[in-house]
Amino acid sequence: MRSFLRTRQELIGGAVEERLTPPFPTSITMSFLLTRSPFTRLLCLVGALVCAGTACAQASSAARADARSSGASGPPGEALNWPTRPLRLVVGFGGGSSPDFVARVLAEPLAKALGQPVIVENRPGASGNIAADVVAKSTDRHTVGILINGNMTIAKVLNPSISYDPQKDLMPLSIICTAPLVLAAAPEVVKTDARGFLDAARAAGSQWSYGTPGIGTIGHLGMELLKARTGIGAVHVPYQGNPQVITGLASGQLQLALLPPGLAEPQVKAGKLRAIGVTSARRSALVPDYPSLQEAGLKGFELEIWTAAAAPASLPPPIARRLNEVLAEIIRSPQVQQKLFQHGYEAVGISGEALVHRVKADTAALAQIIASQGIKLE
Repeated sequence: MRSFLRTRQELIGGAVEERLTPPFPTSITMSFLLTRSPFTRLLCLVGALVCAGTACAQASSAARADARSSGASGPPGEALNWPTRPLRLVVGFGGGSSPDFVARVLAEPLAKALGQPVIVENRPGASGNIAADVVAKSTDRHTVGILINGNMTIAKVLNPSISYDPQKDLMPLSIICTAPLVLAAAPEVVKTDARGFLDAARAAGSQWSYGTPGIGTIGHLGMELLKARTGIGAVHVPYQGNPQVITGLASGQLQLALLPPGLAEPQVKAGKLRAIGVTSARRSALVPDYPSLQEAGLKGFELEIWTAAAAPASLPPPIARRLNEVLAEIIRSPQVQQKLFQHGYEAVGISGEALVHRVKADTAALAQIIASQGIKLE
């Protein structure tokens, strides 16, 4: 180009060399000749426009590459402008249940962080799967489920006819909290240690009953695993939620159940229930006075319940990322951690990606229990 311009300078006398200035991009620098020749003016203008267009195209391409590498999708300002109306937290169990408590702990700080009201909506039934189905089918971008293990893992394994697929129709956001389960007994059953209790349960056979908040819940699968490992024969009685299970235990209609620590401990302190042991590898910081069932000889018997936040799979990724970040910050706050701990939960707040891996691992493990025990919908 410069040699060409020098040639033109030789041909055209009286030329003056200047630099091209905006409106062309400042990153493009060209030396060219300004003359009174229309041909030269047109040639320089075309050259400048070509270079400017090339630079802009390269910048646009780089921006698109950056967006792809960061995983961004959807309109750039979509997450910043969201939410535009109240957020709905859908819970699969009634008031007084552990998922309901967790949702209400999150509601206030979530409303403050997002600048919109947060409404807790209870949709009990089908072991929480009714609520999960509501979340999976939601298209309003303002619905989040507060769900338990089973809703996000083995719901489809246990019941192939349900209308949602946990791993296809739900977008995992974060595990909010976890806890072991407490093997609790009715107050009038034989008062002895865990080994003696299990001996009494074996002797009672099918005369004893155990309660759960529904078929396919961790309380149900855990008891079936306990039966297989210990030879006890207690009969399953499903309820709508753990508060009803506790009522059944306290009234003598049930003899045992696996309960969240936050629900079991107050009843144990009040003398309405007995704590036999916890399903963690060792004593839990949540209920340090309760022995682990491994102390009773049940080696490797570990079960954990978790409560998680999930959105419809159709939720745009930028909004999902913002929700995950806001939830993580809330769960890490000392106030929320203290409330969850006092209710028998340990705060977690893992990423959506980590929850995806946890869902896959738990689905495989729980599906083995279902298959080995022949668990079906009754």
